[in-house]
Amino acid sequence: MAIIKTDQLVTLDNHINNEEFKHPGASGEFTGLLHNLTFAIKIISRDVRRAGLNDVLGMTEDTNVHGEQVKRLDEHANETIIRIMQNSGRIAVMASEENEEIITVPENRKRGKYVLVFDPLDGSSNIDVNVTIGTIFGIYKKITDTGGVEDVLQSGYEQVGAGYALYGSSTIFTYSTGKGVNMFAYDPTVGEFLLINENVQIPQKSTYYSVNEGNYNKWSSGMQSFVDYLKIIDKDSGRPYTQRYIGTGIADIHRTLLYGGIFLYPSDMNHKNGKLRLVYEANPLAFLIEQAGGRATDGKNRILELKPKNFHERTPLFLGSINDVLKLEEFLANENK
Repeated sequence: MAIIKTDQLVTLDNHINNEEFKHPGASGEFTGLLHNLTFAIKIISRDVRRAGLNDVLGMTEDTNVHGEQVKRLDEHANETIIRIMQNSGRIAVMASEENEEIITVPENRKRGKYVLVFDPLDGSSNIDVNVTIGTIFGIYKKITDTGGVEDVLQSGYEQVGAGYALYGSSTIFTYSTGKGVNMFAYDPTVGEFLLINENVQIPQKSTYYSVNEGNYNKWSSGMQSFVDYLKIIDKDSGRPYTQRYIGTGIADIHRTLLYGGIFLYPSDMNHKNGKLRLVYEANPLAFLIEQAGGRATDGKNRILELKPKNFHERTPLFLGSINDVLKLEEFLANENK
């Protein structure tokens, strides 16, 4: 499958501006927010590629709210996004994987009407071994006057935008504002993101699955049966499926978005509520997958309809080609019958 799906030479900045033109009466605040965010992504991309030279690999002495030791590059990416967005004048409040509390805008700076939730550097365990990592984000309109916890606890379907940056063989920026999914690749020689894949559509069914099978014995019987089913030879249904697992969630989901199949991150004996975070990981990714014609659930419920109770809440996550996700749901529904 070819990655480049457009014959146009369009920059990300132009694309964002053109999207604004589709909304008569738009103030330009949302457009400006996206420009500020892509600037932060460019800085993180530069520093990821020079991490070894800049001595930002390795661990800090800190742990985050989840009890995970913080990587130095994690901390740097988090601080970069916070500094740029707090000074943008477009943000009311933010929530990050790395911060225990919400991130407010100082009183001496202008506050905007938007809410940003983000995972600054997904795939931390792969940072020091030079494997693909990424940034995930979701955007909402504020629903309180000043910006508080309630603003970051909105259901995922309330998002007005979502996306991710992938730092791999090239830096890819993928985003949606509710009118399809578009991908851009960064060309450092001109300092621009260029459109490479517009209106991405995930296949309705594929022959790939992505999951950490090392946890197989900790899964429910329905989850085990589904993965066993994927490995049975049956030419009529296109089985066996091929496993593709990178270990950076955003990288595995990027592959799924392009080639189809199913990404699986179930609950298990050690993580009864799953492990991925609903607010700043599952919701933005579910938004993108649905915009590309796919399906995203917790095994029973649509991810985007879940109401978060706190912004570090965890959830199982299953997303990808609609027919593959529906087949999984059949197995999970039948496991207790």
